[in-house]
Amino acid sequence: MARLCEGRVAVVTGAGRGIGREHALMLAEHGARVVVNDLGGARDGEGADVGPAQAVVDEITAAGGEAIANTDDVSSFAGAENMIGSAIEQWGRLDVLLNNAGILRDRMLANMTEAEWDAVIAVHLKGTFAPSQAAAAHWRERSKAGEDVNGRLINTTSVSGIYGNPGQTNYGAAKAGIAAFTIISAMELSRYGVTCNAIAPGALTRMTEDLGMGQLEGEAKEAMSPRWIAPIGTWLASEESAPVTGRIFEASGRVLAIAEAWTRGPAVEPIDDPTRLGPVVQQLMAEARPNSDMQGQPATGPGRPTPFDF
Repeated sequence: MARLCEGRVAVVTGAGRGIGREHALMLAEHGARVVVNDLGGARDGEGADVGPAQAVVDEITAAGGEAIANTDDVSSFAGAENMIGSAIEQWGRLDVLLNNAGILRDRMLANMTEAEWDAVIAVHLKGTFAPSQAAAAHWRERSKAGEDVNGRLINTTSVSGIYGNPGQTNYGAAKAGIAAFTIISAMELSRYGVTCNAIAPGALTRMTEDLGMGQLEGEAKEAMSPRWIAPIGTWLASEESAPVTGRIFEASGRVLAIAEAWTRGPAVEPIDDPTRLGPVVQQLMAEARPNSDMQGQPATGPGRPTPFDF
């Protein structure tokens, strides 16, 4: 088997379980040396335990690969710097950062607490920014020194963020922010020889088992195995993916697709009289595509804008 990531050095956050574990294992299978980061907390982010990260390291080393465990908090700048630094100290550089760590604290908007909002934004959005900033500084330094960097920043967004899902205003907002962060980071980092892409995964993990997926069986359950996410992550981590940047990939055992970014829809000349806007907006709404459902297809329904919401 051809090994796509031979000798590359990767950090994978939230790699102790679920999707992150599959990313780490497949990257190692394809020759990468991996920092397996996982705080080891519960589904809601509480607690800490080195066990999950070390268990994945043990799997990798038992198969003949190279890996080290790291339990730094991705939402801490000091932790993020230490995490990236551990890869550089161990193997001399960093080639790939795959931001995957996440938690859930779902609640309808009217009932959501400040703590539930802050925790999810911190782990997902700041937890993507902090390691990425440390990695970007490393890649910029190498590039300015005249080195051919060929770096990869891979983020984890969600269909909940790019399409929307009730009960997840905190999670969806963070994931939508990560999608925008990805597109802008791709623009900024290209000068240093770094690409930036994101994956919107669909998988049955401890994060999603009580969101309806836990009832799946047979082929339907297999189609939602987290192992289906790792191939696109590994390919994006490879040098082969150099022409691809600033894109969002949906991935599951059901589909591999590119989610297209916001584009301008129907438009008219500016109007400075609000009393004239009603019929104009109604016409724009009639011409515009509806927002997408969780499968990325145009949808209407409660809370979804339609031409008749007047």
